[in-house]
Amino acid sequence: QVQLVESGGGLVQAGGSLRLSCVASGRTSNIYVVAWFRQAPGEDREFVGSISWSGGSTYYADSVKGRFTVSRDNAKNTVYLQMNSLKSEDTAVYRCAGADTSSRSYDYWGQGTQVTISS
Repeated sequence: QVQLVESGGGLVQAGGSLRLSCVASGRTSNIYVVAWFRQAPGEDREFVGSISWSGGSTYYADSVKGRFTVSRDNAKNTVYLQMNSLKSEDTAVYRCAGADTSSRSYDYWGQGTQVTISS
């Protein structure tokens, strides 16, 4: 029903920036919130930040607050994760997820994109 595709990952030096994109297609009217999660090797999946599909409200994990920004382009059905002042501990696979308007659970997931920060 809803497909999410991430892009924008890569290798960057500590202190640098990256912008990830998450393009939604299909029944985007089913989406309530889009969130970014990340998972490093051997670690649990971690919530990074989210934005309501209407674009009004954003939330961030304390670990990224002030460095990462989640935004949305309505016309492109795209959610962005702008990451600044990157640290080695930000290295992870980043995935976007869509919460369904009915279930309010993250039913839709992208495939993930690797972000590697070199120190």
